[in-house]
Amino acid sequence: AALNPWDVMLCVSGTAIACENALVVAIICYSPALRTPMFVLVGSLATADLLAGLGLILNFVFQYVIRSETVSLLTVGFLVASFAASVSSLLAITVDRYLSLYNALTYYSERTVLCIHTMLAGAWGVSLCLGLLPVLGWNCLHDRTTCSVVRPLTKSNVMLLSASFFLIFLIMLHLYIEICKIVCRHAHQIALQQHFLTASHYVATKKGVSTLAIILGTFGASWLPFAIYCVVGDPDYPSVYTYATLLPATYNSMINPIIYAYRNQEIQRSMWVLFCGCFQAKVSFRSRSPSDV
Repeated sequence: AALNPWDVMLCVSGTAIACENALVVAIICYSPALRTPMFVLVGSLATADLLAGLGLILNFVFQYVIRSETVSLLTVGFLVASFAASVSSLLAITVDRYLSLYNALTYYSERTVLCIHTMLAGAWGVSLCLGLLPVLGWNCLHDRTTCSVVRPLTKSNVMLLSASFFLIFLIMLHLYIEICKIVCRHAHQIALQQHFLTASHYVATKKGVSTLAIILGTFGASWLPFAIYCVVGDPDYPSVYTYATLLPATYNSMINPIIYAYRNQEIQRSMWVLFCGCFQAKVSFRSRSPSDV
């Protein structure tokens, strides 16, 4: 088959995603200090994005080297499960940030650890089920009229995936609005205790709210076009529309390590140890709490 430049771009995107997130997974596994619930969630997100990157690479290889309907179903199911786990992990991180602020006094309890592990088990379990649906028969290989804009997924399948995404996006939006309210309320309480609102409090509050807006805005800008097109698109439309909305969605997995991992100073310190074999004590690092945004 002739080489499709869109497939090449997806493969390049998958390679970048796999390399970025493989480094995050290696750092978290290498550093015993990174075993807190926050880093468990970051590790789950990095693992899901790593699998998604590998899935994009495998999809390219099997599409041009081993052309098989069975292999196509397996790779599509693998991609669906990986990206679903990535989005679910983002929701779990949002819930964790909300809990770390709303229940700050009891956050570092065994109950929180159990809650985090339960959320991740549920997220990965649901993601695996969504990935198995096309493999177990929910596909359009034998009835082309049921195909969606993402072959070989059916229209009802992508409608389910899109509805799940919209629900997760709305939940994240609500939680981030609540987080902003808590952050502003904390800043106001500090101002009342000190009888005035200092410039540093104002800057910190504004920075926190801006960071939350960037996080949610990046997530929405990456996935919303593809989710909306899956609902309104028709399989008879040119495939370039599918590629043009799917490619930006993969960029979210490329940006996630930068937002949730590389900005964290504990991970930065672990990178010094991993690559340099030593840690320069003269470099000062401040450990971030889960509520830091």
